[in-house]
Amino acid sequence: MSDDFVDYVIELLGPFGTVVSRRMFGGHGVYLDGLMFALVSEDTLYLKADEMNRIEFEQAGCEIFSYARKGKRATLGFFRAPEDAMESPELMLPWTRTAYAAALRTSAKKQAAAQAQAARKIAQTKPEETARAARPVRPTKKQPAKKAPSAKPAGKKAMMMKKTARPEKSAKRGKRTR
Repeated sequence: MSDDFVDYVIELLGPFGTVVSRRMFGGHGVYLDGLMFALVSEDTLYLKADEMNRIEFEQAGCEIFSYARKGKRATLGFFRAPEDAMESPELMLPWTRTAYAAALRTSAKKQAAAQAQAARKIAQTKPEETARAARPVRPTKKQPAKKAPSAKPAGKKAMMMKKTARPEKSAKRGKRTR
């Protein structure tokens, strides 16, 4: 795959927004706002499709993206971009919009499915497991209790005494002699 073709695709999709490409599985994913809505493989642009816009791609004579997987052909929800749309950004814009809309719908479905799965997992949790998880963890070793601060704050003089108190020396201080 040539990087020139990927650059052309990014330029072609430019009127739709700031799209970026990332290398993946021998091809490139094309993203807008972190959402993949197109892919480039073997110098061919494929756009995201779902049950709502699939008919548009089929009526335009676009073929579905497929690849070899474990000796069989596998397909993804991406269709080849129409040939005439590859000629100009203006002709590509409606196809880009429908592909991005399909990517948004697919993403929303995945998020809803993940939330439903999390809710089912919580609902299936036994009450004793929930209670065990909610119990506070007890420390393994006893820690000495901290002294509570005195109710009466120490006066300024007492604080000064703590800072400057030194043991008294029996020798007088004065000049040092050798």
